[in-house]
Amino acid sequence: MHDLSKLRKDPDRTRAEFSARKVTFDLDDLLDRDEIRRTLIQQVDTLKARRNEAGKKIGEMKKSGEDADGIIADMGKLGLKIEGIDAELKDLHAGIQADLLGLPNLPHKSVPVGRDETENIVARTWGEPRDFDFKVLDHVDLGEALRIIDPGRAAKVSGARFPAQFGAGAVLERALAAFMLDLARDEGDYLEVLTPFLVLPESMEGSGQLPKFAEEAFFIEKDSLYLIPTSEVPLVNLHRGEILGEGDLPIRYCAYTPCFRREAGSYGKDTRGIIRVHQFTKCELVWYTTPETSYQALETLVTDAERVLQRLELPYQVVSLCTGDLGFAAAKTYDVEVWLPSQQRYREISSCSNCEDFQARRAEIRYRPHEGKKARFVHTLNGSGLAIGRTIVALLENYQEANGTVTIPDALRPYMDGLEKIDPLKRPGAQ
Repeated sequence: MHDLSKLRKDPDRTRAEFSARKVTFDLDDLLDRDEIRRTLIQQVDTLKARRNEAGKKIGEMKKSGEDADGIIADMGKLGLKIEGIDAELKDLHAGIQADLLGLPNLPHKSVPVGRDETENIVARTWGEPRDFDFKVLDHVDLGEALRIIDPGRAAKVSGARFPAQFGAGAVLERALAAFMLDLARDEGDYLEVLTPFLVLPESMEGSGQLPKFAEEAFFIEKDSLYLIPTSEVPLVNLHRGEILGEGDLPIRYCAYTPCFRREAGSYGKDTRGIIRVHQFTKCELVWYTTPETSYQALETLVTDAERVLQRLELPYQVVSLCTGDLGFAAAKTYDVEVWLPSQQRYREISSCSNCEDFQARRAEIRYRPHEGKKARFVHTLNGSGLAIGRTIVALLENYQEANGTVTIPDALRPYMDGLEKIDPLKRPGAQ
Protein backbone atom coordinates (compact mmCIF):
# COMPACT_ATOMS: atom_id res chain seq x y z
CA MET A 1 0.00 0.00 0.00
CA HIS A 2 1.15 3.51 -0.73
CA ASP A 3 1.83 6.46 1.54
CA LEU A 4 -0.53 9.13 0.19
CA SER A 5 1.75 11.93 1.39
CA LYS A 6 4.47 10.61 -0.95
CA LEU A 7 2.06 10.45 -3.87
CA ARG A 8 0.99 14.04 -3.18
CA LYS A 9 4.58 15.25 -2.89
CA ASP A 10 5.47 14.70 -6.56
CA PRO A 11 2.34 13.76 -8.56
CA ASP A 12 4.07 14.15 -11.94
CA ARG A 13 6.73 11.63 -10.99
CA THR A 14 4.08 9.32 -9.53
CA ARG A 15 2.11 9.42 -12.79
CA ALA A 16 5.26 8.64 -14.77
CA GLU A 17 6.10 5.68 -12.51
CA PHE A 18 2.60 4.23 -12.77
CA SER A 19 2.77 4.68 -16.53
CA ALA A 20 6.09 2.79 -16.61
CA ARG A 21 4.28 -0.05 -14.85
CA LYS A 22 1.51 0.07 -17.48
CA VAL A 23 -1.04 1.24 -14.90
CA THR A 24 -3.84 3.54 -16.02
CA PHE A 25 -5.14 5.39 -13.00
CA ASP A 26 -6.74 8.79 -12.27
CA LEU A 27 -4.28 10.08 -9.68
CA ASP A 28 -5.86 13.56 -9.68
CA ASP A 29 -9.20 12.11 -8.60
CA LEU A 30 -7.56 10.17 -5.77
CA LEU A 31 -5.65 13.23 -4.55
CA ASP A 32 -8.79 15.42 -4.80
CA ARG A 33 -10.74 12.97 -2.66
CA ASP A 34 -7.88 12.84 -0.19
CA GLU A 35 -7.85 16.64 -0.01
CA ILE A 36 -11.58 16.64 0.72
CA ARG A 37 -11.03 13.96 3.36
CA ARG A 38 -8.29 15.94 5.10
CA THR A 39 -10.42 19.11 5.06
CA LEU A 40 -13.37 17.23 6.57
CA ILE A 41 -11.13 15.75 9.27
CA GLN A 42 -10.08 19.28 10.28
CA GLN A 43 -13.71 20.41 10.29
CA VAL A 44 -15.00 17.51 12.36
CA ASP A 45 -12.09 17.78 14.81
CA THR A 46 -12.98 21.46 15.34
CA LEU A 47 -16.66 20.58 15.85
CA LYS A 48 -15.81 17.81 18.29
CA ALA A 49 -13.59 20.20 20.25
CA ARG A 50 -16.54 22.63 20.42
CA ARG A 51 -18.81 19.84 21.62
CA ASN A 52 -16.34 18.87 24.33
CA GLU A 53 -16.08 22.45 25.54
CA ALA A 54 -19.86 22.80 25.49
CA GLY A 55 -20.18 19.57 27.46
CA LYS A 56 -17.96 20.99 30.17
CA LYS A 57 -19.95 24.24 30.19
CA ILE A 58 -23.25 22.38 30.43
CA GLY A 59 -21.92 20.45 33.42
CA GLU A 60 -20.85 23.69 35.13
CA MET A 61 -24.22 25.34 34.40
CA LYS A 62 -26.13 22.42 35.85
CA LYS A 63 -24.01 22.51 38.98
CA SER A 64 -24.73 26.21 39.42
CA GLY A 65 -28.46 25.77 38.71
CA GLU A 66 -28.42 27.64 35.39
CA ASP A 67 -30.68 26.74 32.50
CA ALA A 68 -28.62 24.79 29.93
CA ASP A 69 -31.50 23.78 27.62
CA GLY A 70 -30.46 26.17 24.84
CA ILE A 71 -26.90 24.93 24.74
CA ILE A 72 -28.08 21.32 24.92
CA ALA A 73 -30.34 21.90 21.89
CA ASP A 74 -27.47 23.48 19.98
CA MET A 75 -25.27 20.53 20.85
CA GLY A 76 -27.91 18.17 19.52
CA LYS A 77 -27.76 19.91 16.18
CA LEU A 78 -23.96 19.93 16.32
CA GLY A 79 -23.98 16.19 17.04
CA LEU A 80 -26.09 15.52 13.95
CA LYS A 81 -23.65 17.56 11.86
CA ILE A 82 -20.71 15.60 13.29
CA GLU A 83 -22.48 12.31 12.53
CA GLY A 84 -23.02 13.42 8.93
CA ILE A 85 -19.37 14.37 8.44
CA ASP A 86 -18.18 11.12 10.10
CA ALA A 87 -20.37 9.11 7.72
CA GLU A 88 -18.98 11.03 4.73
CA LEU A 89 -15.43 10.47 6.00
CA LYS A 90 -16.11 6.75 6.38
CA ASP A 91 -17.25 6.49 2.77
CA LEU A 92 -14.31 8.58 1.52
CA HIS A 93 -11.83 6.52 3.52
CA ALA A 94 -13.27 3.22 2.24
CA GLY A 95 -13.05 4.40 -1.38
CA ILE A 96 -9.50 5.70 -1.01
CA GLN A 97 -8.37 2.50 0.74
CA ALA A 98 -9.94 0.37 -1.99
CA ASP A 99 -8.06 2.35 -4.65
CA LEU A 100 -4.77 2.12 -2.75
CA LEU A 101 -5.14 -1.64 -2.25
CA GLY A 102 -5.52 -2.07 -5.99
CA LEU A 103 -2.45 -0.06 -6.96
CA PRO A 104 0.89 -1.86 -7.49
CA ASN A 105 4.12 -0.79 -5.86
CA LEU A 106 6.19 1.90 -7.55
CA PRO A 107 9.52 0.85 -9.10
CA HIS A 108 12.84 1.70 -7.48
CA LYS A 109 14.94 4.20 -9.41
CA SER A 110 17.42 1.45 -10.37
CA VAL A 111 14.77 -0.64 -12.17
CA PRO A 112 15.22 -0.52 -15.97
CA VAL A 113 12.29 1.02 -17.84
CA GLY A 114 10.73 -1.40 -20.29
CA ARG A 115 7.44 -2.69 -21.70
CA ASP A 116 7.63 -6.42 -20.94
CA GLU A 117 9.94 -9.39 -20.30
CA THR A 118 11.72 -8.85 -23.62
CA GLU A 119 13.28 -5.70 -22.13
CA ASN A 120 14.59 -7.29 -18.93
CA ILE A 121 18.36 -7.03 -18.45
CA VAL A 122 20.68 -9.98 -17.82
CA ALA A 123 22.84 -9.09 -14.82
CA ARG A 124 25.08 -12.18 -14.88
CA THR A 125 25.30 -15.81 -15.90
CA TRP A 126 26.84 -18.81 -14.16
CA GLY A 127 27.93 -22.13 -15.62
CA GLU A 128 27.99 -23.38 -19.19
CA PRO A 129 25.09 -25.31 -20.74
CA ARG A 130 26.08 -28.88 -21.41
CA ASP A 131 26.70 -30.16 -24.96
CA PHE A 132 24.74 -33.37 -25.56
CA ASP A 133 25.80 -35.93 -28.16
CA PHE A 134 22.38 -37.59 -28.12
CA LYS A 135 18.75 -36.51 -28.50
CA VAL A 136 17.67 -34.55 -25.44
CA LEU A 137 14.36 -35.49 -23.81
CA ASP A 138 12.17 -33.12 -21.86
CA HIS A 139 11.34 -33.76 -18.20
CA VAL A 140 7.97 -35.38 -18.98
CA ASP A 141 9.40 -38.01 -21.33
CA LEU A 142 12.26 -38.61 -18.91
CA GLY A 143 9.97 -38.82 -15.89
CA GLU A 144 7.61 -41.26 -17.57
CA ALA A 145 10.45 -43.45 -18.87
CA LEU A 146 11.97 -43.51 -15.38
CA ARG A 147 8.51 -44.21 -13.91
CA ILE A 148 8.88 -41.33 -11.45
CA ILE A 149 6.38 -38.82 -12.93
CA ASP A 150 2.86 -39.88 -13.95
CA PRO A 151 0.60 -36.98 -15.11
CA GLY A 152 -2.15 -39.41 -16.12
CA ARG A 153 -2.61 -40.89 -12.66
CA ALA A 154 -2.46 -37.40 -11.11
CA ALA A 155 -5.24 -36.26 -13.48
CA LYS A 156 -7.29 -39.34 -12.50
CA VAL A 157 -7.14 -38.20 -8.87
CA SER A 158 -7.43 -34.41 -9.14
CA GLY A 159 -7.85 -33.35 -12.76
CA ALA A 160 -5.43 -31.56 -15.02
CA ARG A 161 -2.29 -29.76 -13.86
CA PHE A 162 -1.64 -31.58 -10.62
CA PRO A 163 1.59 -33.51 -9.96
CA ALA A 164 2.18 -37.12 -8.94
CA GLN A 165 5.70 -38.44 -8.35
CA PHE A 166 6.73 -41.97 -7.53
CA GLY A 167 9.76 -43.74 -6.11
CA ALA A 168 12.92 -41.75 -6.73
CA GLY A 169 10.77 -38.85 -7.95
CA ALA A 170 9.10 -38.55 -4.55
CA VAL A 171 12.44 -39.05 -2.79
CA LEU A 172 13.98 -36.35 -4.99
CA GLU A 173 11.28 -33.89 -3.89
CA ARG A 174 11.94 -34.63 -0.22
CA ALA A 175 15.71 -34.53 -0.68
CA LEU A 176 15.64 -31.15 -2.42
CA ALA A 177 13.47 -29.67 0.32
CA ALA A 178 15.89 -30.81 3.05
CA PHE A 179 18.91 -29.70 0.99
CA MET A 180 17.50 -26.21 0.41
CA LEU A 181 16.39 -25.72 4.02
CA ASP A 182 19.78 -26.83 5.33
CA LEU A 183 21.58 -24.40 3.03
CA ALA A 184 19.30 -21.55 4.10
CA ARG A 185 19.79 -22.34 7.77
CA ASP A 186 23.49 -23.16 7.80
CA GLU A 187 24.85 -20.67 5.27
CA GLY A 188 22.16 -17.98 5.09
CA ASP A 189 21.30 -17.73 8.81
CA TYR A 190 17.58 -18.25 8.16
CA LEU A 191 15.22 -19.51 10.85
CA GLU A 192 13.13 -22.40 9.57
CA VAL A 193 9.37 -22.06 10.10
CA LEU A 194 6.57 -24.57 9.65
CA THR A 195 3.72 -22.28 8.65
CA PRO A 196 -0.04 -22.85 8.32
CA PHE A 197 -1.14 -23.74 4.79
CA LEU A 198 -4.51 -21.98 5.22
CA VAL A 199 -4.64 -18.26 5.94
CA LEU A 200 -7.17 -15.54 6.76
CA PRO A 201 -8.26 -12.99 4.13
CA GLU A 202 -6.42 -10.24 6.02
CA SER A 203 -3.19 -12.23 5.64
CA MET A 204 -3.73 -12.41 1.88
CA GLU A 205 -4.42 -8.68 1.83
CA GLY A 206 -1.39 -7.91 3.98
CA SER A 207 1.01 -9.59 1.56
CA GLY A 208 -0.63 -8.04 -1.51
CA GLN A 209 -2.50 -11.11 -2.80
CA LEU A 210 -5.90 -9.51 -2.27
CA PRO A 211 -7.79 -7.96 -3.89
CA LYS A 212 -5.55 -8.10 -6.98
CA PHE A 213 -5.16 -11.89 -7.25
CA ALA A 214 -8.49 -13.13 -5.91
CA GLU A 215 -9.14 -15.10 -9.09
CA GLU A 216 -5.81 -16.91 -8.72
CA ALA A 217 -6.52 -18.13 -5.20
CA PHE A 218 -8.26 -21.25 -3.89
CA PHE A 219 -10.83 -20.10 -1.31
CA ILE A 220 -12.67 -22.26 1.23
CA GLU A 221 -15.87 -20.27 1.60
CA LYS A 222 -17.31 -22.19 4.55
CA ASP A 223 -14.30 -21.35 6.72
CA SER A 224 -13.31 -18.05 5.05
CA LEU A 225 -9.76 -19.33 4.56
CA TYR A 226 -7.41 -19.32 1.58
CA LEU A 227 -4.96 -22.02 0.55
CA ILE A 228 -1.59 -20.31 0.42
CA PRO A 229 -0.33 -19.39 -3.08
CA THR A 230 3.17 -19.10 -1.58
CA SER A 231 4.59 -19.33 1.94
CA GLU A 232 5.51 -15.67 1.53
CA VAL A 233 1.93 -15.02 2.71
CA PRO A 234 2.17 -16.61 6.17
CA LEU A 235 5.82 -15.60 6.63
CA VAL A 236 5.09 -11.91 5.94
CA ASN A 237 2.08 -11.98 8.27
CA LEU A 238 3.82 -13.60 11.23
CA HIS A 239 4.46 -10.08 12.59
CA ARG A 240 1.29 -8.40 11.34
CA GLY A 241 0.28 -5.54 13.63
CA GLU A 242 3.55 -5.60 15.60
CA ILE A 243 6.22 -3.05 16.43
CA LEU A 244 9.62 -4.74 16.37
CA GLY A 245 12.82 -3.45 17.91
CA GLU A 246 15.61 -2.33 15.59
CA GLY A 247 17.84 -4.81 17.36
CA ASP A 248 15.53 -7.61 16.19
CA LEU A 249 16.31 -6.84 12.54
CA PRO A 250 17.07 -8.30 10.15
CA ILE A 251 14.71 -11.23 10.58
CA ARG A 252 15.26 -14.03 8.05
CA TYR A 253 12.73 -16.85 7.71
CA CYS A 254 12.68 -19.89 5.45
CA ALA A 255 9.82 -22.33 4.93
CA TYR A 256 9.06 -25.36 2.79
CA THR A 257 5.37 -25.55 1.90
CA PRO A 258 2.92 -26.63 -0.74
CA CYS A 259 1.55 -23.75 -2.80
CA PHE A 260 -1.81 -23.59 -4.56
CA ARG A 261 -2.70 -21.39 -7.54
CA ARG A 262 -5.51 -21.49 -10.06
CA GLU A 263 -3.17 -20.15 -12.76
CA ALA A 264 -6.09 -18.16 -14.14
CA GLY A 265 -5.22 -16.58 -17.46
CA SER A 266 -2.37 -19.01 -18.13
CA TYR A 267 -4.33 -21.53 -20.17
CA GLY A 268 -2.18 -23.09 -22.86
CA LYS A 269 1.08 -22.07 -21.15
CA ASP A 270 3.39 -24.86 -19.96
CA THR A 271 0.53 -27.33 -19.72
CA ARG A 272 2.93 -30.23 -20.27
CA GLY A 273 4.54 -31.64 -17.16
CA ILE A 274 5.19 -29.94 -13.81
CA ILE A 275 6.43 -26.49 -14.80
CA ARG A 276 3.09 -24.72 -14.29
CA VAL A 277 0.64 -26.61 -12.09
CA HIS A 278 -2.07 -25.86 -9.53
CA GLN A 279 -0.14 -27.47 -6.67
CA PHE A 280 3.62 -27.18 -6.23
CA THR A 281 6.20 -26.80 -3.49
CA LYS A 282 8.82 -24.17 -2.73
CA CYS A 283 11.47 -23.31 -0.23
CA GLU A 284 10.64 -19.64 0.44
CA LEU A 285 13.00 -17.00 1.89
CA VAL A 286 11.60 -13.86 3.57
CA TRP A 287 13.40 -10.91 5.15
CA TYR A 288 12.25 -8.10 7.46
CA THR A 289 14.81 -5.30 7.59
CA THR A 290 15.32 -1.54 7.75
CA PRO A 291 14.88 0.84 4.79
CA GLU A 292 18.58 1.71 4.88
CA THR A 293 19.69 -1.90 4.44
CA SER A 294 16.97 -3.44 2.26
CA TYR A 295 18.72 -3.12 -1.10
CA GLN A 296 21.89 -4.71 0.18
CA ALA A 297 19.62 -7.39 1.64
CA LEU A 298 18.13 -7.93 -1.83
CA GLU A 299 21.57 -8.66 -3.26
CA THR A 300 22.20 -11.14 -0.43
CA LEU A 301 18.82 -12.77 -0.98
CA VAL A 302 19.60 -13.35 -4.66
CA THR A 303 22.98 -14.83 -3.70
CA ASP A 304 21.20 -17.20 -1.30
CA ALA A 305 18.96 -18.44 -4.14
CA GLU A 306 21.92 -18.75 -6.51
CA ARG A 307 23.84 -20.84 -3.98
CA VAL A 308 21.39 -23.73 -4.45
CA LEU A 309 21.93 -23.84 -8.21
CA GLN A 310 25.69 -23.55 -7.84
CA ARG A 311 25.83 -26.50 -5.44
CA LEU A 312 23.67 -28.50 -7.85
CA GLU A 313 25.91 -27.34 -10.72
CA LEU A 314 23.00 -26.12 -12.84
CA PRO A 315 23.68 -23.28 -15.32
CA TYR A 316 21.60 -20.16 -14.75
CA GLN A 317 21.31 -16.44 -15.35
CA VAL A 318 20.17 -13.57 -13.12
CA VAL A 319 17.85 -11.06 -14.75
CA SER A 320 16.83 -7.60 -13.53
CA LEU A 321 13.15 -7.15 -14.35
CA CYS A 322 12.05 -4.00 -16.14
CA THR A 323 9.16 -1.80 -15.00
CA GLY A 324 6.68 -3.52 -17.31
CA ASP A 325 7.44 -6.98 -15.89
CA LEU A 326 7.53 -6.26 -12.15
CA GLY A 327 5.21 -8.17 -9.83
CA PHE A 328 2.41 -6.33 -8.05
CA ALA A 329 4.11 -5.85 -4.66
CA ALA A 330 7.70 -5.48 -5.86
CA ALA A 331 9.77 -2.30 -6.05
CA LYS A 332 12.67 -4.23 -7.60
CA THR A 333 13.00 -7.86 -8.67
CA TYR A 334 15.72 -10.19 -9.86
CA ASP A 335 14.65 -13.42 -11.51
CA VAL A 336 16.99 -16.38 -11.37
CA GLU A 337 16.51 -18.49 -14.51
CA VAL A 338 17.84 -22.03 -14.90
CA TRP A 339 18.90 -23.56 -18.23
CA LEU A 340 16.51 -26.16 -19.70
CA PRO A 341 18.14 -28.17 -22.51
CA SER A 342 14.82 -29.33 -24.01
CA GLN A 343 13.75 -25.72 -24.54
CA GLN A 344 17.23 -24.33 -25.26
CA ARG A 345 16.55 -21.38 -23.02
CA TYR A 346 16.59 -20.17 -19.43
CA ARG A 347 13.38 -20.44 -17.39
CA GLU A 348 12.48 -18.75 -14.11
CA ILE A 349 13.16 -20.84 -11.01
CA SER A 350 13.29 -18.06 -8.42
CA SER A 351 12.00 -14.51 -8.18
CA CYS A 352 13.65 -12.30 -5.52
CA SER A 353 11.96 -8.99 -4.68
CA ASN A 354 12.31 -6.01 -2.41
CA CYS A 355 8.79 -4.82 -1.59
CA GLU A 356 10.11 -1.91 0.48
CA ASP A 357 7.30 -0.83 2.89
CA PHE A 358 4.47 -1.81 0.51
CA GLN A 359 3.50 -4.97 2.41
CA ALA A 360 4.40 -3.55 5.82
CA ARG A 361 1.90 -0.71 5.39
CA ARG A 362 -0.85 -3.17 4.50
CA ALA A 363 0.03 -5.49 7.39
CA GLU A 364 0.99 -2.72 9.87
CA ILE A 365 4.49 -4.04 10.59
CA ARG A 366 6.82 -1.45 12.07
CA TYR A 367 10.01 -1.24 14.06
CA ARG A 368 11.21 1.28 16.63
CA PRO A 369 14.65 2.70 15.88
CA HIS A 370 17.25 3.06 18.57
CA GLU A 371 17.09 6.05 20.93
CA GLY A 372 13.29 5.97 21.16
CA LYS A 373 12.55 7.54 17.80
CA LYS A 374 9.15 7.25 16.11
CA ALA A 375 8.25 3.79 14.84
CA ARG A 376 8.84 3.24 11.10
CA PHE A 377 7.59 0.63 8.65
CA VAL A 378 9.96 -2.25 7.97
CA HIS A 379 10.98 -3.29 4.47
CA THR A 380 10.05 -6.85 3.47
CA LEU A 381 11.79 -9.02 0.87
CA ASN A 382 10.96 -12.44 -0.49
CA GLY A 383 12.41 -15.00 -2.86
CA SER A 384 12.22 -18.66 -3.78
CA GLY A 385 15.18 -20.65 -2.69
CA LEU A 386 14.02 -22.53 -4.88
CA ALA A 387 10.82 -23.70 -6.59
CA ILE A 388 11.23 -27.45 -6.12
CA GLY A 389 9.21 -28.74 -9.07
CA ARG A 390 11.19 -26.62 -11.49
CA THR A 391 14.42 -27.72 -9.83
CA ILE A 392 13.41 -31.33 -10.51
CA VAL A 393 12.73 -30.39 -14.14
CA ALA A 394 16.19 -28.81 -14.42
CA LEU A 395 17.94 -31.76 -12.76
CA LEU A 396 16.28 -34.36 -14.96
CA GLU A 397 17.03 -32.50 -18.17
CA ASN A 398 20.57 -31.34 -17.41
CA TYR A 399 21.74 -34.63 -15.87
CA GLN A 400 20.15 -37.07 -18.35
CA GLU A 401 22.39 -39.67 -19.96
CA ALA A 402 22.26 -41.45 -23.34
CA ASN A 403 21.30 -44.76 -21.69
CA GLY A 404 18.15 -43.23 -20.17
CA THR A 405 19.47 -42.78 -16.64
CA VAL A 406 19.71 -39.50 -14.76
CA THR A 407 22.77 -38.76 -12.64
CA ILE A 408 22.23 -37.32 -9.16
CA PRO A 409 24.56 -34.34 -8.51
CA ASP A 410 27.14 -34.89 -5.79
CA ALA A 411 25.67 -32.32 -3.38
CA LEU A 412 22.31 -34.09 -3.33
CA ARG A 413 23.47 -37.69 -2.90
CA PRO A 414 23.72 -37.57 0.93
CA TYR A 415 20.03 -36.59 0.96
CA MET A 416 19.13 -39.59 -1.25
CA ASP A 417 20.89 -42.32 0.73
CA GLY A 418 23.89 -42.15 -1.59
CA LEU A 419 21.88 -42.80 -4.77
CA GLU A 420 24.06 -41.92 -7.78
CA LYS A 421 21.65 -42.51 -10.65
CA ILE A 422 17.94 -42.84 -11.32
CA ASP A 423 17.67 -45.95 -13.48
CA PRO A 424 14.61 -46.90 -15.57
CA LEU A 425 15.46 -50.61 -15.26
CA LYS A 426 14.73 -50.56 -11.55
CA ARG A 427 11.20 -50.61 -10.24
CA PRO A 428 10.02 -47.19 -8.84
CA GLY A 429 10.07 -48.19 -5.20
CA ALA A 430 13.62 -49.56 -5.41
CA GLN A 431 15.35 -46.46 -6.77
